[in-house]
Amino acid sequence: TRHSGTESAMSASKILARKRSRRASDEPEPEDAASAKFALQPVPHTRRAKVVALISHGATAKYMTLMNNWCSLLPHMRKDCKLEQKDRVDTIPEIAELAGCNMALFFEVRKHSDLYLWAGKVPTGPSVKFHVQALHTMDELNLTGNCLKGSRGIVTFDSSFDDPDRPHLLIIRELLGDIFGVPEGHPKSKPFVDHVHSFAIDSRGKIHYRHYQVAPNPTADLSKAKSASDQMLVEIGPRCTLMPMRLFVGAFGGPTLYANPNFVSPNHVRAELRRRTGDKYANKVRARDARRKRQAAPERQIPADELDDVFKD
Repeated sequence: TRHSGTESAMSASKILARKRSRRASDEPEPEDAASAKFALQPVPHTRRAKVVALISHGATAKYMTLMNNWCSLLPHMRKDCKLEQKDRVDTIPEIAELAGCNMALFFEVRKHSDLYLWAGKVPTGPSVKFHVQALHTMDELNLTGNCLKGSRGIVTFDSSFDDPDRPHLLIIRELLGDIFGVPEGHPKSKPFVDHVHSFAIDSRGKIHYRHYQVAPNPTADLSKAKSASDQMLVEIGPRCTLMPMRLFVGAFGGPTLYANPNFVSPNHVRAELRRRTGDKYANKVRARDARRKRQAAPERQIPADELDDVFKD
């Protein structure tokens, strides 16, 4: 019985070895050593980019919709629970590591009106803090563009990010490119590229974000070979403006690499508006007092008439 069991085990191993040799012979051989090395070393799942998105308590529906829009557009992004106001920002790297993510986006809402966007890599950094302005979600815009859910998008940056006089823009470009760029072969992504994430900088240093669909041009001849002229961009949304505030060395904290001198806090803007409103009211009060003084001046008084009492009994 032992002898027969040993023979059956040897025969099974021989059969498996023959099947492996047949599979290896049927597979096409790579053309060069570089392609062979690439084919034999696939990217492990643990090293792929994953982003966790968090939002603070007190967020309005508009800010929640923005986070949901980006989570639906980026298949490698996942949502986590809301962050309490008492929790500090430096706890985000630990939350990201527990979620198995190497990047994080944090939507910090203050006074139910101001939105600050934190973006960074964990656990080493760097990280950047933006002030979000001119925000419009996909539900709010009602644009005609559309894209496949889970498809990979192209991330584009204008030439201003390559300015050698502003090296902080290179770090911001790398951060945004890694966060919005869906890794190739991600399990939740689809092998299609049909939309574009665009980032452009204006003269005031603000980063304008737009999202477009790559659609066929209706005027092009579809029977011929497709080219760049046969495609057109149709905006999908959302859209927003990111004002860089600070760039940090670490993950959501640490020494400051760059501080924007042109950034003005929204609290200062509101205080200036209140001051102007108060100045307007003060000017009105001063004008009223001056008018009363002019009317009470002796030269403005009407002299008494001697005939006022003639017809009075």
